Amino acid sequence: MRDPAFWWRKPGLASGLLSPFAAVYGAVAAARMAGLGDRAGLPVICVGNFTLGGAGKTPAVMWLAKMLQEAGERPFCLSRGYGGSAAGPLFAAADDSASDVGDEALLLARVTPAVVARDRVAGAKFAKAQDATVVIMDDGLQNASLAKDFTIAVVDGRRGIGNARVFPAGPLRAPLDAQLKRCDALLIIGDADGAIPAAGKLPVFHGRLVPDAATIVALKSKNVMAFAGIGDPEKFFATLTQAGIAVAERKAFADHHRFTAGDAAALLSKAARDGLTLVTTQKDRARMAGDPALAALAAGVQVLPVTLAVDEADQLRKLVLLKTRR
Repeated sequence: MRDPAFWWRKPGLASGLLSPFAAVYGAVAAARMAGLGDRAGLPVICVGNFTLGGAGKTPAVMWLAKMLQEAGERPFCLSRGYGGSAAGPLFAAADDSASDVGDEALLLARVTPAVVARDRVAGAKFAKAQDATVVIMDDGLQNASLAKDFTIAVVDGRRGIGNARVFPAGPLRAPLDAQLKRCDALLIIGDADGAIPAAGKLPVFHGRLVPDAATIVALKSKNVMAFAGIGDPEKFFATLTQAGIAVAERKAFADHHRFTAGDAAALLSKAARDGLTLVTTQKDRARMAGDPALAALAAGVQVLPVTLAVDEADQLRKLVLLKTRR
């Protein structure tokens, strides 16, 4: 599904009419979050977000994994494998299909061992049995089944928390106060144009997604057709435009969209007819892997890689190591 536009505006009629449903949903979500969770026998870091849709969690997980590797740790990433059929626990491999393990796991596996498991406790114990020294959960702030040692909530600075209402009246996955109680820090990615939650005494870090410089240079001489099926496609389109790339056409799909042969044919035909270069995100390209019907699209599309840069990197590093080395 695509998130409704009213989620990202001031509360109005639509959110008001849905408030009774939001109250029930929020109460259930808050009750589920109140559990203590099982210990896995090794430190667990959770990277989550307050809202439905993307906020930059996966780049944050990758940043943490590299940082921990440099600190001498053996981090394993833990993904529920959203969009995939595998229940796990199992390792995601480079030649796996996103239809099996999900797109996030394929990206995480490029950085460090990535475990796919719908049962988070089983996944963390699987990682420990494989000699992991720390687990980094991609998502899971609202999942209390696994006890965490450090939880950082990622906030998209452009959209923030929208109208601050709980689903379906707004984008929040649970009441904000219930979520903040489970957090140890916030990471705001991008300029804080949207509604940013009051962090209270929680430390707040700031970061930005940096597009690959060589790819930007190569694309500046081309007319581009950009497409994306992520939580906020407009954020991807804005990144291209801000980098000075001529985006002649753009196509937004629903989050985690599974591309079809028809999608591929339409995109390739449009690009060929108008002399455009197809450009998409790493996650969208990952979902094409292993599908023969998408082979031509996968071969013909240019990917724009992005990496997370954290302004207060040293402070965040010290805090994470303090929380996970006991």
